[in-house]
Amino acid sequence: MALPARPNIEIIRTYLQTWETLESYVLQEKSLNLLFYKLCPENKTIADILLKVSVLNDFYSTNIFDTTSVAKHILSCQIDSDLELGSIGLVDKIAPVTIRGKTRRFYSFATKYCSHHKPEKYPIYDSYVEKMLMYFKRRDKFSDFIKADLKRYEAFLQVIEDFKNYYSLKGVSLRQIDIYLWIAGKEYFPNKY
Repeated sequence: MALPARPNIEIIRTYLQTWETLESYVLQEKSLNLLFYKLCPENKTIADILLKVSVLNDFYSTNIFDTTSVAKHILSCQIDSDLELGSIGLVDKIAPVTIRGKTRRFYSFATKYCSHHKPEKYPIYDSYVEKMLMYFKRRDKFSDFIKADLKRYEAFLQVIEDFKNYYSLKGVSLRQIDIYLWIAGKEYFPNKY
């Protein structure tokens, strides 16, 4: 099995071009941008938040079985000022949601929710991103972290910054790194069902 090549700007550009050919994902992202930036940019009403939670849950298959509880939790967190400031702690504030007396941690979803408001402040965590980061850590030792660190958002941000610096990706945005890691992760480390 082929393994990912050392990241560089040219490889990332190639993956970004591939992204542009993935019609369903491009259309979903355009729809999410319309929803998050134009139709429901704030998080002050349950209707706006529930709409965003439900659409993200559907498009990203985040397996949130009670979107209303998640939306109510986000509303109670009053997140708009934290989003505007790019507060690192916001993901960990949104992630834990109590549903029927049990607290669940929707960490990946929380990164996606924040990222769709501010993609240059909040990179997305998911299993493909994790697999790619762990692969390059083992191969190149670009950063000193353990797998569990990726589930702590402040540490995850540092790992992404280390990745960007180690591979000299100046000028590559966080969103572009997200796209590269996700597509390459799907290609090289697909989920086995």
